[in-house]
Amino acid sequence: MKAECIREKLKEAVLTVERVTGKNTSLPILSSILIDASDVGLTFRATNLEVGVEVVVPAKILEKGSVAVPGSIFGTFLGAIGDERSVMLETVNDNLSVVSGRHSTVIKSFPVADYPTLPRVEEGASMKIMSDQLVAGIKSVWYAASVSDLKPEIASVYMYTEGKSVVYVATDSFRLAEKKIEGATGITEFAPMLVPYKNAAEIVRVIEPLHEPVDVMFNKNQISVSAPHVYVTSRLVSGAFPNYRQILPKEKKTRVTVAKRELIGALKLCQIFTDKFNQMTIEVVPGDKRCIVSAQSAERGENATGLDGSFEGEDITLNFNVKYILDCFQSIPEETIQIDFNGPGRPMIVRGAGNQTFTYLVMPLNK
Repeated sequence: MKAECIREKLKEAVLTVERVTGKNTSLPILSSILIDASDVGLTFRATNLEVGVEVVVPAKILEKGSVAVPGSIFGTFLGAIGDERSVMLETVNDNLSVVSGRHSTVIKSFPVADYPTLPRVEEGASMKIMSDQLVAGIKSVWYAASVSDLKPEIASVYMYTEGKSVVYVATDSFRLAEKKIEGATGITEFAPMLVPYKNAAEIVRVIEPLHEPVDVMFNKNQISVSAPHVYVTSRLVSGAFPNYRQILPKEKKTRVTVAKRELIGALKLCQIFTDKFNQMTIEVVPGDKRCIVSAQSAERGENATGLDGSFEGEDITLNFNVKYILDCFQSIPEETIQIDFNGPGRPMIVRGAGNQTFTYLVMPLNK
């Protein structure tokens, strides 16, 4: 293999794929990046057997071939020669020679034959969607997924179609986020799928800079997202996502409508004084036009903040994990927040006022 490439494009590609290299000591080949020089340019591939990524960059190919080198070493080296414009890559005695201006190095390689192939999803369901929409759907809910792998089905982002919308859902059983986004085209009918949330985060990282249409393919075991010069694939979780629709309240008994900025400020003040369970209290008395959020702990003291807004329905007082509430505002662009309660012991529903595409449910805490 022998090829010449712009250093900045080379570095971007290596940094993109290097993040998914594995740290599996029993399979050291997974810590490497496969570099393949062909008619299409230089292809960089990495996988940890959970996620696989390929990025193609334009290059002057002088001799076709492949080499596998440690991703962290190669990426660190490219970042350290920031004053060079182009880089020459060449295999010498089965290792990788890297020459750029004043710099010359040789990086020990792994046997190319040991490198695993990436799964190609060529049959199954598919859709085309703007990368920005796919990113927005995943990022709107992923923080609500469980961080424990004990229940893989809820340590995932759940995806399915509803009419012309793609629906994204995540839950850790204490809170739940749902986002509906229209705009996908060419959708073929597919069964709901579960993408491990860590893998979903890697998919977002790879495709977020694209800002272009991507092709999404999936079968019962694998999902792939591809654009002309990028391919990323992930395994899917087998299992059943909870029937979350049955816990979404069908009616409301109390509604609070407040400015998002004021609510966030009040919650952050509460967070200073919460106990080890991040517990805070919301008290709503519509007849007195009063909504107070408060928190107290024996070690730190206490705080109470009144909110201006509109309040309707029944009086209610409930306790919640303040962090869970704060998490959802990244998914709500509206400046006004609508909060619905359905009685004591029942979950709270948070939405942007006038926007039904995002729903956030938080279970109350016992005092």
